[in-house]
Amino acid sequence: MARAAVAAEAAGVPSVSVVCESFDGQAVATARGHGFDGLQLAVTVGHVDAQSAAEMERNFVDHTVDAVIAGLTRSANSGNGTNGAVAGIASDRTDTTQDEPSPIHSHAAEVAPHDTVASGSIDEINDTFASRGWSDGLPIIPPTRERVEAFLAGSGLDPQQSLGLARTTGRDMTVWSVATNAVMAGCEPRHLPVLLAAARILTDPHYGAEHSGNTTGADALMILDGPNAAKLGFNSGVGALRDGVRANTSVGRWLRLYQRNVFGFTAAEHDKSTFGNTFRVVLCEDAATLADIGWEPVGAEFGFDPDDDVLTMARFNSGAIIGSVFGSTPDEIVPYLGDGLARVTGWDLGHLYGLGRLQYRPLLVLSPILARTCAAAGWTKADLAEALFEHARIPAWRFEKLIGEWSNLVAGRPRLTDIVAASDLPPEFATSDDPDRLVPIVSTPAKFVIAVAGDANRTNAYVFSHDGPHGDYTAKSIEPLSST
Repeated sequence: MARAAVAAEAAGVPSVSVVCESFDGQAVATARGHGFDGLQLAVTVGHVDAQSAAEMERNFVDHTVDAVIAGLTRSANSGNGTNGAVAGIASDRTDTTQDEPSPIHSHAAEVAPHDTVASGSIDEINDTFASRGWSDGLPIIPPTRERVEAFLAGSGLDPQQSLGLARTTGRDMTVWSVATNAVMAGCEPRHLPVLLAAARILTDPHYGAEHSGNTTGADALMILDGPNAAKLGFNSGVGALRDGVRANTSVGRWLRLYQRNVFGFTAAEHDKSTFGNTFRVVLCEDAATLADIGWEPVGAEFGFDPDDDVLTMARFNSGAIIGSVFGSTPDEIVPYLGDGLARVTGWDLGHLYGLGRLQYRPLLVLSPILARTCAAAGWTKADLAEALFEHARIPAWRFEKLIGEWSNLVAGRPRLTDIVAASDLPPEFATSDDPDRLVPIVSTPAKFVIAVAGDANRTNAYVFSHDGPHGDYTAKSIEPLSST
């Protein structure tokens, strides 16, 4: 709503954003990020999904209408956004000169790249960063000027080079800000090309970084492919989705810190997650297995050559293990894999119809032995996706309730037959009007994304439900630097 109001204000049309209770801070921060301070708001009382129509109407009339009228009858105080940079520390021991910034209402306390913001011992610096919301709650390595400069040494990059603007805050995404948060997260300088690829994804409108704080708490997963991944220290084997390997863990942590410090994803601003998740470590695909069985990596699904170094990122709501898969042929194992994909999919179907059209793309991560089982039978990834399309299905009545009754994502609670008749879903969703008929969870087989990683000798898989256009699959090449 705030982004629509910004567009109206930019065109000279007065606006008022009607926002749910507790979302006013996010609306103010969103407007400020687009260069408009003082956006007019009218806050509703309570949560609309937990009220009857009569209660909602009464609350709106009694508490919200006056704010709408007041906002439309006085000029909005629009201003210029502030392009700042995340905090850095100039040296190990200097005096602190910055006052604590107000996280919502002002950018007056924004700090420049080389400002001194804390001093003292490592414990004191960690306490300062934690109290100001600049850390993720874990100890950080103080990003002194010397450390950040050393991190960038030999890269050939201008530290103040802009990679774009953070759409949520209007802050400049500089090479220096990338390096500052990398030092804090414990990344190695050789990881810089991966971090820069991730930053370019965050600037891509297709990815939609501004949606990263939505209430379901979906979190990004970075999928790394290419011949240099192992050389950079990334793990693709045992514990592929677990922290414990520096490259996978620190780069995953960098993303969370960067979103917090540059994009403003804190509870005071843009993060409205109800529960949230811990940050996700980088998922590195098993390049050796893929080459051996002749399967292309995930990056190839998004336009890159199989031998390219590629980072792909998307946001996922939840995940589930498919344990102890039994069977020596793909026909034997696919029903279980399809069942796992169906089980992890719920309200997310709103991204198939409702919140987004035909954009739901769940991720299946196969252990190498399962991928080899499919390949040994002559199956390609496309063959596996075709089979999953037939087995990853749910009853039509459940689909309809998930998008139109239990989750209230579609007005009017239409039947799938009505949606297909309007050409908004493929014919497979209306082969009959039997409410118990099984319907797909994706629009086409190609919507399944399949990765290969994990313990080479364990018959397990992992499935993730996709957050659709709130963090759509976006891939960028990993460009080598002069020092890497």
